[in-house]
Amino acid sequence: MAIAVYPGTFDPITCGHMDIIERAVPLVDKLIVGVYENLAKRPLFSLEERVRLVEEAVKDLPNVEVKAFKGLTVDFIHQVGGKIMIRGLRANSDFEREFEMALMTRKLAPDIEPLCLMTSSQYQFLSSTLIKEVAELGGCLEGMVPDHVAAALREKFSTSTKLATGKGKR
Repeated sequence: MAIAVYPGTFDPITCGHMDIIERAVPLVDKLIVGVYENLAKRPLFSLEERVRLVEEAVKDLPNVEVKAFKGLTVDFIHQVGGKIMIRGLRANSDFEREFEMALMTRKLAPDIEPLCLMTSSQYQFLSSTLIKEVAELGGCLEGMVPDHVAAALREKFSTSTKLATGKGKR
């Protein structure tokens, strides 16, 4: 049984991530979306919130599980019995970074096969960082994130704006 892991911070999950997930599902027997606890990135959403947002996004997809992890991605892939690491590529800059990561993966865990999927053209400009900037400034997120993620972003920035202006509870 081919088990693949699609690791990421998913802060938040975007339609670009969903594009990769939906296209990876038919390629493997089981896909595990690994939500990485990367405190160095100072995520907007807590690990638990990110897991819930991803779970909601993938709930209708067959053979997809969502699990939180920390530490080396290759260790997590081994823990869940995975043999394939799914990665998404948006642009040349992604390719260079993913190539380096694939080489490191090969060094640390030669039994894990990196599999890169090209993001569909309508999502190549998306990044979680840009999504958060647009959301913070009140921009429209239609077609960039699932609806429940847009609602969570509006709530998150509504609360932080109230706190910053002294209009919210402290």
